[in-house]
Amino acid sequence: MKIPKGLQPLIDDGVIDAVLRPLKSGKEASVYIVRAGNEVLCAKVYKDMAQRSFQARVQYQEGRKFRGSRQARAIAKATKFGRREQEAEWKNAEVDALYRLAEAGVQVPHPRGYFHGVLLMALVVDEHGQPAPRLGEVELVPEHARSLHARLMRDVVRMLCLGLIHGDLSEYNVLVAQDGPVIIDLPQVVSASGNNAARSMLLRDVHNLRDSLARFAPELAHTHYGEEMWAIYEKGELQPDSKLTGNFVFDERSGDVHAVMLSIEEARKEAMIRQQGREEAALQG
Repeated sequence: MKIPKGLQPLIDDGVIDAVLRPLKSGKEASVYIVRAGNEVLCAKVYKDMAQRSFQARVQYQEGRKFRGSRQARAIAKATKFGRREQEAEWKNAEVDALYRLAEAGVQVPHPRGYFHGVLLMALVVDEHGQPAPRLGEVELVPEHARSLHARLMRDVVRMLCLGLIHGDLSEYNVLVAQDGPVIIDLPQVVSASGNNAARSMLLRDVHNLRDSLARFAPELAHTHYGEEMWAIYEKGELQPDSKLTGNFVFDERSGDVHAVMLSIEEARKEAMIRQQGREEAALQG
C-alpha cells in the first residue's frame, strides 16, 4: 500500500520497515498495522487539530500541568501558538498515560515509542491472532460479560489510584483481547484531583461500561461501582486492590437552604462589623 505521509519519516529513519494496512480511522487519529523487524505493531497517526475540537478539549485539560506559564497562558487564550502547544500536549498526554498505566498493570496497549508525532504500540489481538474487536462489536454470554466488567472495574480503580480518569470510556474504547479487555484511546485522560468535572466523568465512564455489559448480564444494571470507588477515593483510602461491592447508599437528605442563607447573612454582618471597627480605629489613629 501507499505509505501515509505521517509514517514516511518512520520508514526513512528505520523505525518501522513496512506499512501493512489501515486498521481504523477516526476524528482524532488513523491507526495502521505496521512491521518493525519481525514484530507486527500498530501506529497511531494523529490528525491535525481543528478549531472545533480545540474548544471541545478544554474541559478535559483542566488541571493538567503544562511545561511553563507561557504555554499555559497561550493555551488559555487560544492563540495560534497556544493551539500548537495544546495539540502537542494532547498527544503527549496519551503517550505518558500509556506508560504509567502499563507499569501499574492496567490493561492498555503496551507503548513502543513516540516518533515524529506517531505513537507505536503493541497490536492487540484476539484468540485467533487477529486485531481484537471492540466491546460493542461482540456478543457475550452472561459469565463472560461479568468477567469483563470485573476486570474493567479493577482497571478503572487502578487508573484512579494514579490520579487518572479516562474521560471518554465506553464500549468503543475497549478491545476484547485474548487475555481480557484492553482500554484504548487516552488523549483526553483527566486529572482526578485537578478537574472540577472529574467525578461526573468517572461516573459516566463506569456507567457506560455497566450499561453496555448489562445487555448480557442484566444484574449489572443495578450496580453503582463508580459512586462507590469515588467515595473511597475522596477519603484517601482507595487502593489498587480495594474490594468493591457495587453497592452504594445515596444521600437523599434535602439541603436546608434557609439555614445556609442565614449563615451567609451572619457572615456578611460579621464582616461589616469588622470593617467598621477597622475604619473607626483608623479615624482614631
